[in-house]
Amino acid sequence: MAKKADAQSPAPHVADSHDLIRVHGARENNLKDVSIEIPKRRLTVFTGVSGSGKSSLVFNTIAAESQRLINETYSAFVQGFMPTLARPEVDVLDGLTTAITVDQQRLGADPRSTVGTVTDANAMLRILFSRLGTPHIGPPSAYAFNVPSVRASGAITVERGASKAEKVSFTRTGGMCPRCEGRGTVSDIDLSRLFDDSKSINEGAITVPGYKGGGWNSRLYAESGFFDPDKPISKFTKQELHDFLHREPTRMKIAGINMTYEGLIPRVQKSMLSKDKEAMQPHIREFVDHAVAFTTCPECDGTRLSEGARASKIAGTSIADACAMQISDLAEWVRGLDEPSVAPLLTKLQHTLESFVEIGLGYLSLERPSGTLSGGEAQRVKMIRHLGSSLTDTTYVFDEPTTGLHPHDIQRMNGLLLRLRDKGNTVLVVEHKPETIAIADHVVDLGPGAGTAGGTVCFEGDIEGLRASGTITGRHFDDRASLKETARKPTGHLEIRGATAHNLRDVDVDVPLGVLAVITGVAGSGKSSLVHGSIPAGAGVVSVDQSPIRGSRRSNPATYTGLLDPIRKAFAKANDVKPALFSANSEGACPTCNGAGVVYTDLAMMAGVASTCEECEGKRFQASVLEYHLGGRDISEVLAMSVTDAEEFFGAGDAHTPAAHRILGRLADVGLGYLSLGQPLTTLSGGERQRLKLATHMADKGGVYVLDEPTAGLHLADVEQLLGLLDRLVESGKSVIVVEHHQAVMAHADWIIDLGPGAGHDGGRIVFEGTPADLVADRSTLTGRHLADYVGA
Repeated sequence: MAKKADAQSPAPHVADSHDLIRVHGARENNLKDVSIEIPKRRLTVFTGVSGSGKSSLVFNTIAAESQRLINETYSAFVQGFMPTLARPEVDVLDGLTTAITVDQQRLGADPRSTVGTVTDANAMLRILFSRLGTPHIGPPSAYAFNVPSVRASGAITVERGASKAEKVSFTRTGGMCPRCEGRGTVSDIDLSRLFDDSKSINEGAITVPGYKGGGWNSRLYAESGFFDPDKPISKFTKQELHDFLHREPTRMKIAGINMTYEGLIPRVQKSMLSKDKEAMQPHIREFVDHAVAFTTCPECDGTRLSEGARASKIAGTSIADACAMQISDLAEWVRGLDEPSVAPLLTKLQHTLESFVEIGLGYLSLERPSGTLSGGEAQRVKMIRHLGSSLTDTTYVFDEPTTGLHPHDIQRMNGLLLRLRDKGNTVLVVEHKPETIAIADHVVDLGPGAGTAGGTVCFEGDIEGLRASGTITGRHFDDRASLKETARKPTGHLEIRGATAHNLRDVDVDVPLGVLAVITGVAGSGKSSLVHGSIPAGAGVVSVDQSPIRGSRRSNPATYTGLLDPIRKAFAKANDVKPALFSANSEGACPTCNGAGVVYTDLAMMAGVASTCEECEGKRFQASVLEYHLGGRDISEVLAMSVTDAEEFFGAGDAHTPAAHRILGRLADVGLGYLSLGQPLTTLSGGERQRLKLATHMADKGGVYVLDEPTAGLHLADVEQLLGLLDRLVESGKSVIVVEHHQAVMAHADWIIDLGPGAGHDGGRIVFEGTPADLVADRSTLTGRHLADYVGA
């Protein structure tokens, strides 16, 4: 793989200081007054252990300041509609160009958001069908599932010469399925979860969150006048029950305030069921999970489209058929259309679809909900719009673009990064994979450690210089795990029979238990479908993925892992006071900032200011609480500790707390020793989130652990520690099943199941089962050939 770097074209010559991005005195997060010069129109890779400051420098300093300066060029009126950005903590930033950030933030999980809607592909298809579809049903919006179907929308006023103005009514034509309103699914609500029909409204019959206790929601129903609020719902007449559950929106006054009454079912549907589930408060999410069952819409068969939109076709294919196709097949279909009247549109659409294929996402379909994409897939989808751009002298910023990619796909990604550079752009990449670091023109290595032990530049230069630098990255750059000489013997098997989820083709496979089993294959080959769709959750199975951790900026590793409970109890016992005093979200919170540590000031269209609370000096607790100590430290000092320091603190002396020490030990085992106990969860990367989840599950009684790419975001030096952890889990009697692309994990496996041979409908089959040594000797699959190259076989 490193050989690929030899074939790269020479980078443009850097002439003088005008060809540099100069950063002086950067102090964002853990950066320690960092000063560097980055060559423009080159590919610069930023390396270093997790938490060393790479993202703080690249995203929170360089890219953030570029975006802030661009926003300032707009009028104050326009800025009022834009997100406000504060200036990064840095003394000098010179030579900035427009920065385009392509990160791994998940795409919105709105029910109506799909791969097609977040790119331009759906919009272009709608135009195409509005021009060529037969029967012709109207403008592009007639094929849009996000626009309501034909219905009266109001009126506009026009003037007819000198005559009096007259009103002309108009209608809005859209392709939305009227039954599911463009969601593709319909909800079946369990009415017993909405209300207790043995009670009256005034007795608290409505059990929906937010409708209890005399609040405005419950008052709306109690004082509506449509039924007696003191009569049990089971005694309602047919009309009363209809008004309670289904009545259309009706304006009325409640306690002198204008309000809109609506039946309980449509009200719950609009206020809860149309929202992104991940953004819901935990108690509302729990209510929705228990009260609602979602099924495919029987009217549109899940296509989201109206009958008219589904009936209009081009060469026998409807827009619903086109969106359901695998994108590689759709590109082939578009290529076969020959219609001069829409030639420019066909060229643009074909280029967009072929970009999906080129970037390794040809196995997706345009109808795929965007919220189901992994972080790596989301980042590559965001890349689509930039691949055909004519912009030059732009700064592209990527966050581990190889995440979720098979070694075979990494080579294609490298080619795309080099292409962006060769068009005259500056490309900045945060990356751990040696195959991508190897193609860099310039490397910036941060460290030497993580958190407070990081934040400095340890090396700047080329690849050969990095190898000889003696930094952690340099020392581990050429690390290669060797194949296991003897594989463990399974203690049993997990039988999967006839698996057909997504692209799986009636797969039968026995996953060995009691060993380290690795599921691999190119992106889209069916790995996740096999593991998450066929291995039942519960019943002793612990599944750990990279999905976002639910929690606000007040949540941190201490609250998420349950670590704060034994800490609070230890403080309470040592000082003979209540444990609640030692929670910044409870009685101990500073009254000025409510335990946030900062006070937010909204400055309208200018960047809001988050200033350290003067009352508690950012410590989040009341001054009286900080007078209580444990082992010579107050609670704010303990929450500022790193996991490593806290493990030592709670392991000995007056502060010895076995329960806290055990949790901290698990956090250290998964490579999170550098995190501070009070660091907001919202600042963690996908890989850090997964390892935090793994640490919380290590105490579970489950016998089978299913991990989804646990090496994501891990430095080369940390992979060895992860392998040691996986070994310890197996040796303790657990079964470990890992979906992974990293060759070091493959080489270390006891058993490999390889899916493929390709992605989408070209995958979904088992192409190899056996030991890593057998896979290397066989060399019949893409994985086998890359693993053989990796171990030097």
